[in-house]
This record gives sequence, structure tokens and C-alpha cells, in this order.
Amino acid sequence: MSNRQPVNIPIALSRARDQFDHWRSRQRSKRARLPKELWRQGVALAREHGLNKTARALGLKYSSLKKHLNETDADELVPAKTKPDFIEFVGGVMPSGLVECTIEWADGSGATLRMHIKGAGLSELASVAGVFRGGRG
Repeated sequence: MSNRQPVNIPIALSRARDQFDHWRSRQRSKRARLPKELWRQGVALAREHGLNKTARALGLKYSSLKKHLNETDADELVPAKTKPDFIEFVGGVMPSGLVECTIEWADGSGATLRMHIKGAGLSELASVAGVFRGGRG
């Protein structure tokens, strides 16, 4: 049986394979456990491209990837809180100083910021958002 990778794999699998290979190259032990982030990425790709193709491209055991996929599917059966994708703050509708909320921001690199804010006005929230996005408040 050949372990060669297929020549024409989707770009997403190719990029992920590079990330997996980079992580593996930095480990002292070949038996080191993959981090949860890489398993999540593998599961997401398996949903899109199939278990076998993803396992082969990422150098994972089919059965291990299937186990993680099934565990993730079971977790999704539990009703979760609905998370909004977008919230619009309309000035004048919410009285200043009475805002209480929990905000979580995530950027493309995986950095996240979670804050519970009480008594802030909309302008302060906008300033915090600007600072997190790398701009000025």
C-alpha cells in the first residue's frame, strides 16, 4: 500500500496538511497528541471533503478522525445557546450607562477577547472594538 499523497487535493486540504506537517516537525516525540485546534480543523475538513480523503491528506488515522467527528456530532445534538453573527448598536435607542453585555471577538489568527461590560456607553464599546481590530479607538 502506498502512502503517497494525491497530486490534486483541494487547496484547503493542502494548506491544512502544511499546518499539520509544521506542527509535527516541531514535536520531539512522534507520539505527541495533536492539539484540539488541529483536530477541529480536521473534523471540519472531513465534513466538507470526506473522512478518507481528509485522513489521507492530513496523515491521520481514519478511525481516529472518525471518532473525533462522531464526538463533535454528538456535542452538536445538545441544544446550544444561539449566538448572533451580527449585532447592530443603534445610538439613542439604548440609554448611555445602562448597557450590560458580554462581548467576544475573534480574529482570523485565532486570537480572542471576551469581556463582560456593565455601564458603558456605545461610544466606549466602539472604541474597544477599534482597538481590538488593530486600529485606534
